Amino acid sequence: MGGVSNSSLSPLPASDRPDVTARLRDALLGASFTADGLLELLGAPAYAALARSETVPALRATRGDTPLETLVRLFLLQQPVPHARVAGVLPVDTCVVSGWLVRVGDEVAATVDVRPYGGPAGEDWFIVSDLGCAVGGAGGIGSKDEGVVLGVGGASTTLAGITVRTPVTSALDLGTGSGIQALHAAQHATRVTATDLNPRALHITALTLALSGAPAADLREGSLFEPVRDDETYDLIVSNPPFVISPGARLTYRDGGMGGDDLCRSIVQGAGERLNEGGFAQFLANWQHVEGEDWQDRLRSWVPRGCDAWIVQREVQDVTQYAELWLRDAGDHRGDVAEYQARYDAWLDEFEARKVKGVGFGWITLRKTGAAVPSVTVEEWPHPVEQPLGDTVRAHFDRLDYLRAHDDAALLAGHFKLAAEVVQEQVGLPGAEDPEHVVLRQHRGMRRATKVDTVGAGFAGVCDGSLSAGRILDAIAQLVGEDPVTLRDRTPAQIRLLVEQGFLDPAR
Repeated sequence: MGGVSNSSLSPLPASDRPDVTARLRDALLGASFTADGLLELLGAPAYAALARSETVPALRATRGDTPLETLVRLFLLQQPVPHARVAGVLPVDTCVVSGWLVRVGDEVAATVDVRPYGGPAGEDWFIVSDLGCAVGGAGGIGSKDEGVVLGVGGASTTLAGITVRTPVTSALDLGTGSGIQALHAAQHATRVTATDLNPRALHITALTLALSGAPAADLREGSLFEPVRDDETYDLIVSNPPFVISPGARLTYRDGGMGGDDLCRSIVQGAGERLNEGGFAQFLANWQHVEGEDWQDRLRSWVPRGCDAWIVQREVQDVTQYAELWLRDAGDHRGDVAEYQARYDAWLDEFEARKVKGVGFGWITLRKTGAAVPSVTVEEWPHPVEQPLGDTVRAHFDRLDYLRAHDDAALLAGHFKLAAEVVQEQVGLPGAEDPEHVVLRQHRGMRRATKVDTVGAGFAGVCDGSLSAGRILDAIAQLVGEDPVTLRDRTPAQIRLLVEQGFLDPAR
């Protein structure tokens, strides 16, 4: 993957002026230019509209002259503001000299977007991005310059939410963009390395970290793993890569430049040798659904040796939906009709040549393991989940370790507890003596639901950690008049499933 030209983009603020950045941060915080402050000022409807690239409600809510309204108009809505008005809120002349602001007659304008962003522990952070990219993702700006650096979007917050947040020595953020994942990692990693093909993205990441009051990262220019030395390994690797499957590599922020889903495959396969034992690698990705091929088998083939994997497909689109989504994301639908149709046609030609009938989107988590037989789970789960999921992801792999270490006899000797906020639902016709089936449903984490028989429901209902699984089954056998040996033989598979899916936790 080659270099990036940024000639049509505005100059960036200086990244080597920590004194200026610190003063700017203090001024922003002093005016309550924070995620909570924004919500209070704008109200929920206008705040939500920003995520849809709609700024009119926010503009209406900031027609006053308070310091917070001034900053929202300047940095988030990119409106020129009178110099005198800004001077009452910011060290305006210093910000002009250092490149955060530019003079436009008697007004000043921001050179970059700055969006308040709340950290998981209530931290007040700021995400820097190119003008027009702080709200609602690309919003069509991608059609203007290939080197544009986006701000906060749904994909970046999804990845941040699913990432395992245990203290680690080293973390690697591949394709850092505006630095959101590096910022999160800096809170629990001693050392953070961030790579990006686009030197502008590295500059913006440095600004994001500094303005957020976070430690600096080791920033390296290059494509994905290329800047990483062969002898370097990490405890955590994260990437929200340019995963869009497209004809060509027109837009750096989204197009990987490799054929089909090869870029995502290469990232996943390359992560294994760069993980420390017990380390996690977590990615967002797209993958092709190819005629005559099982998509789950395709993804299993990506998993590197020596790694457990949990791959969750969250959504599938047919090729027309997919092409339209990303053509609109780049703003192509607003331009010349013939050019739009030609690009759409090229996209369909690409899919037809590869026999692609759909594209899946989801999460891929790897964990380096010393197990003789790694576990690879590939599943489809398009239903709502509760973010953040980092603890849920870590617990999934902890349960895998437990199940691997316990054969059926050891499982029956073990003690279990029903997970928090699991409820039982009985489904059947009104007035029926017995339910048609029983469902256990989680109200936390993945929010799974699973059918169980009466033995499974009864077993889960009394699991409080006090009795072993075997003793519970013996009691159930006596209640239902079944042979206890037979029940012990046929139930471990159901217990394993309930443990694997998080309905039961081993009582340690």
